[in-house]
Amino acid sequence: MTEITRLFDFPYYQLENKPNDAALVTKYDGKWVKTSTQDYIDKANAISRALLRLGVKKDDKIAVISSTNRTEWNIMDIGVLQVGAQNIPIYPTISAKDYEYILNHSESMYCFVSDEEVLEKINNVKANTKLKEVYSFDHIDGCKHYSELLDLGKDTSNQNEVENRKNDVQPNDLATIIYTSGTTGKPKGVMLSHWNITSNALDSVPRVPLKDGETRVLSFLPICHIFERLLIYVYQHSGTSIYFAEGLDKIGDNAKEIKPNLMSVVPRLLEKVYDKIMTKAEELSGIKKALFYWAVSLGEQWEPYKQNGAWYEFKLSIASKLIFSKWRAALGGELFTMVSGSAALQPRLSRIFCAAGMHIMEGYGLTETSPVVSVGEYSNNMFKVGTVGKPIDNVEVKIADDGEILIKGPNVMLGYYKDPEKTASVMTGEYFHTGDKGEVDADGFLKITGRKKEMFKTSGGKYIIPTLLENELKQSRFIEQIMVIGEGEKMPAALIQPNFEFINEWIERKHHPIENSHEAIVNSEIVLNRIQKEVDKCNNKFGKWEQIKLFKLTPEIWSIDSGHLTPTMKMRRSIIKEKYHTLIENIYRP
Repeated sequence: MTEITRLFDFPYYQLENKPNDAALVTKYDGKWVKTSTQDYIDKANAISRALLRLGVKKDDKIAVISSTNRTEWNIMDIGVLQVGAQNIPIYPTISAKDYEYILNHSESMYCFVSDEEVLEKINNVKANTKLKEVYSFDHIDGCKHYSELLDLGKDTSNQNEVENRKNDVQPNDLATIIYTSGTTGKPKGVMLSHWNITSNALDSVPRVPLKDGETRVLSFLPICHIFERLLIYVYQHSGTSIYFAEGLDKIGDNAKEIKPNLMSVVPRLLEKVYDKIMTKAEELSGIKKALFYWAVSLGEQWEPYKQNGAWYEFKLSIASKLIFSKWRAALGGELFTMVSGSAALQPRLSRIFCAAGMHIMEGYGLTETSPVVSVGEYSNNMFKVGTVGKPIDNVEVKIADDGEILIKGPNVMLGYYKDPEKTASVMTGEYFHTGDKGEVDADGFLKITGRKKEMFKTSGGKYIIPTLLENELKQSRFIEQIMVIGEGEKMPAALIQPNFEFINEWIERKHHPIENSHEAIVNSEIVLNRIQKEVDKCNNKFGKWEQIKLFKLTPEIWSIDSGHLTPTMKMRRSIIKEKYHTLIENIYRP
C-alpha cells in the first residue's frame, strides 16, 4: 500500500484504495467532464515526462495561475511535484506588477495560465522575467496549449526517469512557495515542504465528515490559497468526487446541478448568502413573512447537541420543514457541512446556518502553518459556537504571556523564501508567532480574540481591538465593510463602505427621496442617520472608551482589484488609510 509522505502520493493512494470514476470534474462548454483517478495519474505522468523532455530539473520553479479551480490545475500540480520541481501558485486577481515580482523572486521558468485575461497580464511583463514559455489551459490564439505537453509526454520511454525523480523526492523537500498577499509591502514567499502539507492533510482527515468514495464536494475557493489546496488533498485521500465551480457567481447554479454534500467557504460568502435570503424575505407578506422571521429568530438561539431541550427541537423541526428546507434547496438540498476559514465568522451566522441543517465547521490556520491549526467537528463533542474548534493531532497551540497564539508542529513552514531575517523574526525555537491573539477555554477550544498588530492605543492610553467592533457592526445589513481607526487619536472612529445593493432596495421600499447613486447615498442625511442607529446599537455592547464616536461613508466599493482587500478578502488597513487620508483628517481635524 502507498504510504503517504509526499503530496503526489495522494492520487496513488486513492487509486489503490478508493478509485473514483469522477475524481475531478470540471464543466466545459456546458457539460460536466469527469476525470477518473486512473486518468488523473496517467495525465500527471505524461506532464512529468514532458517536463523532463523540456529540461526541467529538480528544484526548478513552475508557476500556475488559474481564474477558477479546474482539473488541469491538479494534473499540473502532481506532474510538477513528481519531478522534484516546485509548483508556484499565483492569485489570478493580483496586478501584472505583482505577477512580475513573484515570477522573478521565485525564478519561475515556465508558466501555466487558465485564460486570456491572465495571459494578457503575463504578456505585459513576460519580457522582464526569465520565463522560457507560457502555456494555457483554454485554447487561445498565439499561446501554446497545455495539451502540447500531454502530446510530448505520450511516449512513455522516459517513465523510468520519472520514477527515479519521484523516489528522490524526500518528505522534507520543498514542494511549493505560496506568496501571501500581505496587507502591507511586497508579497512574502512561504516555503512549504511535502511533509508540512501532507502531515497537515492527514491530521485534518478525521475532522472532515466525508464518506469514503460517496461524498460530492463543490470546490470554488481559490486553489492557489493553501486552505482550499489542503482540502483538495484531504478529499483525494477519501476518494471524494471534487466538482470545480465555474465561478463565484455560479455557485448557486452549480450546487443545484451537482447537489454537493460539503464545501469550504469564507465568512464573506456566508454573509452574502444570508443577506440575499433576508432581502427575499422582505418581499413576503402576512403569515409567510411572520413564519420566516420566527424561523430566523429560532435559529439565532440554536445550541449544538440539542442543549436547548425537546421543545426547542420540536419548534426547530417545524421551522426546518417550512423555511429552512428552502434554504437547503437553494444550495442543492444535500449540503450538510461547510468548512469555514480565512477570517472570523459571526457566531450569529454560525447558529442560523447550523439550525438550518448546514453545519458550519469553523477552523483556524495560516499559510505558514500549512494551514490547519484547529477546526470544529460536530461529532465527538468537538464543536462550540464562537470558537475555531480544538487543535488537530500533532499541532501544539501555546498562548504567550501577551496573548499571542504560538504554533509548533510538522506543519510549520520551512521559512520565507530568500528572507532568513523575516523567518527568524516569527520563530522562537520551534514555535511560530501567528500575530493573532487568542485563548483556550477550559474544554480545550481555541477562540481568536484579534490581531496583535491591529490592536491599538488611543491618545488617552486605552487599548482598542478593532476586529471586535468590526465583527459586531458587519452583522448589520446596511454595512458591507468597516474599518475601525484611531491609533494615537483621542477616540475610535470608523470608515464604512455601505451595502449599496441592500440600501437601494431599502430606499425603494421606504420610498425615501434619495437618488440611486453611490455619491447620493453616502451624502444622504437619511442614510447617515440610519447607519448611526446601527453604530449606536453596537456601541451599547462596548465600554465608553471603545465606542465609535464618528464615522464616514465611502462611495467606492472596497474590492481586491482596487486594492482595498487582499485576495482572501482581508482588509489592507494601511492602503485603506492612505486612500481615505482626507476623510480621516476630516474626522479628527475638521
